[in-house]
Order: sequence, then structure tokens, then C-alpha cells
Amino acid sequence: MVYFVATPIGNLKDISLRALEVLRAADVIFCEDTRHSIKLLNAYEIKKPLKACHKFNEHVAAENIISAARDGLEVAVISDAGMPVISDPGNVVCAELKKAGVEYTVIPGANAFLSALVLSAMPADKFAFIGFLPDKAGEKKALLEKYKSLDMTLCFHVAPQDVDRDISAIYSVFGDRKACAVREITKLHEEALPFTLKEGLAGEKRGEYVILIEGAKEVENPLNLLSEKEHIARYMQGGMGKKDAVKQAAKDRGVSKSEMYKFSIEL
Repeated sequence: MVYFVATPIGNLKDISLRALEVLRAADVIFCEDTRHSIKLLNAYEIKKPLKACHKFNEHVAAENIISAARDGLEVAVISDAGMPVISDPGNVVCAELKKAGVEYTVIPGANAFLSALVLSAMPADKFAFIGFLPDKAGEKKALLEKYKSLDMTLCFHVAPQDVDRDISAIYSVFGDRKACAVREITKLHEEALPFTLKEGLAGEKRGEYVILIEGAKEVENPLNLLSEKEHIARYMQGGMGKKDAVKQAAKDRGVSKSEMYKFSIEL
């Protein structure tokens, strides 16, 4: 059997009894970084063969995991912190296991963005996990455009060196919104810092961040998102005369007819 095992995201005590049981029974453990994982295993006196499974060798690792499972070995897959696959290696392995017909299961546990959502006190009835943004500015903007209209809390993973740049990019697409930056989850200096996208996040950036952004506000009339001229034209295209179109557009926007009239002159 292959087990995807969640590991602590900070405090080493945040590991389940079942996770320890699986790791102790495993014949081999595939991990993101052997130097990092050995600290967790040493803390619980677990000595097992460690093999690498990271984003640069995941296809090869998947082949080795499949081979080990078919040989009847107990295989555990872990990442540096939290749940494998979630912004971590493992998705390719899952897909290859499914394709090969090899059975696997998950040992649930700590997760950074869910913990951050609780610490932020932002709406959690609906939320979307986006993860890390692309490095290239164009790709980053294109991805953010897809999510700017969602009326739910948006969750991002951000490395410390990218915090200011990513917040600026989000602001350029979303406009000003309430936000919260959560870091050092389960550790001594855990903190959840509210801020707005326009103001940005003050202070030195240390540690991995989860940035949570409030969802888009519901727009009463989608025509208000158009320019004034386009707004009037849309009503005229629907059969209204110019005078009535100007009157209705002014009503939609809560402005006077005279203020809207100037946008209709060229129509």
C-alpha cells in the first residue's frame, strides 16, 4: 500500500498517532527533502530508507513508488510540511498510481492554508485556494483575472521575498480589499496581520506566508462596470431612445441625467 502522509507545518507535535504508526511500519519513505524530513523522523526515533520525491524528479519517483508497491512494500510519501500534493509534490504520483491501478490512501493532518483561514477570521463559508502565483508578471495577471470576480475568500501561498510584489499585483487586478497575512503557523511567533491591498503589508517579511483576500463584492447592476458611454449604448442597442437610455443609465449609477448626457453626444 502507498500512503500519502500529512506532516507538521511547524510544531513537531502536530502529527497524528496514525501517521506515526504508518511511518514506523513503512519499508521506504519518499520525501521532498531528505535533510528536512530526517529531523521529524529523528524526533520520533524512526529510522527508514529515505528516497527523494520532489518537483524535479516526480515522474521518476512515481515509477519507483509503483515498483515498490507492486513488490509488496509499504510505501509512505511525505512533503516537507503539511499535506503532500497541496502546493507540494505528489500530484504526478497520484495520477501515475491511478493510471497503473496501484491502490493508495491518505493519512490526513496539518494544513497551512486551512489553519490560516481560521486564524484570519475572514469568511470561511466559501473560499478558494489558489496557492502560489506564477513568477512572470503576465502569467500572474492572467491568473488573477480569472478569480477577481469570485465572491469568496481567496487563499494564496507566498514566499517572503514575493510578498510585496504579489500583493501589488493582486491590488492592480482586484482593487482595494481587506486582507490578512498569516505566518509562522503553530510556531512561537505565529501571527495574523490584517491589512488592505492598497496599504500593503508593512514590516520585514520572514517565513512562509498565507495571504487571504476578501471576495469580490456583489455588483447590483453589471452594466455599472461598463464605461458611461458603453452603458448608454447598451440600452440603446436594446431598443431605447437616447433620452430614455441616458435617464436609465443615470438612475443605475445614482447620478444626474445632465452628468450622463455628455457621454451620449457621440452616440
